[in-house]
Amino acid sequence: MLTERVSTFVWTLGSAMYNCKKCPGYCCSYPLIALNKRDVERLAKHFRLTFRQAKAKFTVERWGAKYSMRRKKDHIFGGVCRFFDTEKRCCTVYEARPSLCRSFPGGRCGYYDFLAFERRAQEDPEFIATTNNK
Repeated sequence: MLTERVSTFVWTLGSAMYNCKKCPGYCCSYPLIALNKRDVERLAKHFRLTFRQAKAKFTVERWGAKYSMRRKKDHIFGGVCRFFDTEKRCCTVYEARPSLCRSFPGGRCGYYDFLAFERRAQEDPEFIATTNNK
């Protein structure tokens, strides 16, 4: 089931504003999206799986995190969360998203900062920077 609902956060940093709906999913491309047991339980319930099934299907132990989100290829960032729709650029499990995603960005957005810097450096207010995060 694909969820169309997307966060409508609009953040203000000084005089600059950014809207998460306009982002290509930078935070979903982080190499480590750490989960807790409750996150895995939430995903299991969402997909009507047991905890063990959800853990095996959706998580991998990585960089000291007992549960971290599995990833998939992405044409913009190289790799993203397995639940990220790479065409519509949105979360497919928004209602069941992990607690880390629920609390993001928490005040500052790394992509907005990166984009603002690159636009100033390129002297192009329309420039869209990408990464090669595999």
